[in-house]
Parts: sequence; C-alpha cells; structure tokens
Amino acid sequence: MANKKKSKKNEKVKKQIKDTFLLTIIICISVFVLYKIITLIISPTKTLILRENTISEEESKVGYVIREEYIVENTNKDKTIKPIISEGERVAAKRPVFKYYNVNEEEISKEIDELNNKIQEAMLEQKDLFPNDVKTLESQIEKQLVKLKNENNMQDILEIKNNIAEYILKRAKIAGGLSAAGTYINSLISERNEKEANLVNGSEYVKSNISGVVSYRIDGLEEKLKVDELESLSIKYLNSLHLTTGQIVGKSFNEAKVINNFVCYIAVPFDKKSIVDIDEGKKATIRLSSQEEIKAEVYKINEEENQALVIFKISDDVEKLLNYRKISLNVIWWRYTGLMLPNEAIIYENGAAYVARKRNGKIEKIMVKIIKENNNYCIIDNYDSEELAELGYNTDQIKQVKTIKLYDEIVINPEL
Repeated sequence: MANKKKSKKNEKVKKQIKDTFLLTIIICISVFVLYKIITLIISPTKTLILRENTISEEESKVGYVIREEYIVENTNKDKTIKPIISEGERVAAKRPVFKYYNVNEEEISKEIDELNNKIQEAMLEQKDLFPNDVKTLESQIEKQLVKLKNENNMQDILEIKNNIAEYILKRAKIAGGLSAAGTYINSLISERNEKEANLVNGSEYVKSNISGVVSYRIDGLEEKLKVDELESLSIKYLNSLHLTTGQIVGKSFNEAKVINNFVCYIAVPFDKKSIVDIDEGKKATIRLSSQEEIKAEVYKINEEENQALVIFKISDDVEKLLNYRKISLNVIWWRYTGLMLPNEAIIYENGAAYVARKRNGKIEKIMVKIIKENNNYCIIDNYDSEELAELGYNTDQIKQVKTIKLYDEIVINPEL
C-alpha cells in the first residue's frame, strides 16, 4: 500500500515537471513570436527594387588654376589701352593686341564727332540731290545700323562703326561735288581727315610675341604661379596667397596677357590618406561649380607631411577657367553604371558576398560579385560560368546557381 502511494506521488511529480517544461517552452515560443511581431511593427522589413544606376567616388575640394600666360609688354602703363583683340579671342604671334594714344585722344575724337555732325547737317540741306551712288550708300548705312543693334562682340561693333563712318564720308564727298555748298562740305571733310590722321599717327600698337587667347584680366599672379615651377609648388605657398574662392579676376585698363588655351593646370590639396591609390597619369573628371565637367589627368603629386598637392592637367575646355584663379570643384575619380544597391543590403559570409531576394513571399540568399563600391552604395552583378568554375563549382553546381535580375526585390538588413 505504501509503495502504491509512493508510485502515485512520483507520477504526480513527473507530470508536474513535464507540465512545467511544456509551459516554459510555450512561454518562450510566445515571447519569441511576440518579439518578432513587435520588431516587425517597429521596424518592418525594408525592401527595394533592383535598378540600374550610377555611383562614383568623388571629393569636394578647392583648386588653384595655373596657366601658361604672358604679359604683353606695355611701355606706357599710365596710358589707357584700346583693345584691338577682344577678351577671349585668339591672336597670332607678332600681331597687335591693343593700342594706346600719345595724343589727347578724347579731345580729338570729340572734334571728329562734331565735324561728322556738321557734314551730316550740310548734306541734309541738299535735299534735291539724290544720285544713285548716294542712294546705294544710304542703303548700306541702314544695313550696318541694323547689324549694330544685334551685335554683342566688341571687335565686330568697332568694325561696323568704322564701316558706317566710311560710307558717310563717301556720301559726303559725292554730295560735296554736286552744288555750290560742296566747297564747305569738302573743307569739313578735309579737316576731319586731318584730325583722324593725327589720331592714327599718335597711336602706338602693342604686339604679342606668341599666339594664344587674349585676356585683360590681370591679378598679379602671372609671375607667381608659373607652369615651369609646378614641381616646387606647395600647399603652404598657395595658402600664403590668401585668394578668395570663386572670385572673378578683374579687368585691367592698361595691361593685357596672352594665354595658352590648349593646356592649363589645377593644383588641389588632399589629405595624403585619401589618395594612397592615386598615381601620376590617372584619369579623372573635374566638376566645376557651374556643374560643367571637364576631363583631367594627374600630372604630378607633390607630397608633404600629412597632405599632398595633386596637380591636374587640363587639355580640353581650358577657356572655362580663364576668369578664375581659385575655384570650388569636385574631383571624380571614377564613375560606374550597373545594378546598384546600398551597402547594407550586402551579406558577407566566408569572404563571399550575398543578397537576400524576396520572391513569391520567400527570401533566398544569392551570391553576387561586387563590381564597384563607395562609402554608401555598390554595383553588383552575377558570376559567369568561368568565374564560378575558378571558385571551385562543378558543372552541376553551376547549373543550380541562382542569379539576380533587374527589378528583383531585395531585402535590406535581412535576418537569415
């Protein structure tokens, strides 16, 4: 009887232990499920559609523009110059760039204008005289006036004005020979010609020794930032110039320079750690503050203690940099287009990269190769058969390898 009671008691204890164990398991499962539900509510599974996009490796910097530029010698720097070649236009070697007057140009020009008005007034009094030559000249004058209204180029404007003056003078000479009043008109013409000759004879033309693009923007750094001194250029020296970023170089009224518009250089300071993989000759793209992009090549790297001065060579679109000395820019080291994902979508296991693809409610892990990546994004692709074979896959395994495709749904930060 005692043994029977003891057996019953043992069975009861066992049942209680079993029930307690089952209850513990149920509670654990419930807690886990509840945790997953709460996690899903607070932070639902984030997915995105795999699309083609472009990523790049670039840095925002400031750069110093260094050009081959030569000041056109002017022996009378106190004189205001008159441009013959406009800003940004090319000039051939040994050709005039500008001129200045050794006479009182302003006074003589004013007297010529007054004589022109007198000639015009004298011709208007001869209303009955309209030979065909005069009509032809008047038609040409009208055409030149129409061109003048639509012209912006200073060199062309000066040429049109000279043409108009020439036509007016020819018309005046014809009118001067058609009446008794012609003697007065001819005397005005003679006086005008004399004053114009004084102006021409009193002018001095200054020529360029080389060919290139003419600029009247002089900042005094033409002799301080020279192409033949790039090897010794330092960040410390550039900082000592105290230049303002983006400032347009002002125009001079008594100097000009000729610039080699086929090549220039941009010196850009970098943290040495950020260019450990950069070598001379490397191609790059420079994006200007205007969002225009120009091709560049690393010409030289001047290393300093913790920094390095990277000097880029620019062989195209040099004219876009003519107005500046220090500029804001972005250096784009590389740019690549393909299937793009954020870096947090990549799962790394045993040195291999995977993504989690969601299809028909199922999530599956697929191996991918990383083509390019920057700090935030990467470009991915599938391995081809040869690459998989090199990784040790046999023919049957290669056939079973799943691949990602454009517009696949990819899980971000998956829990697999």
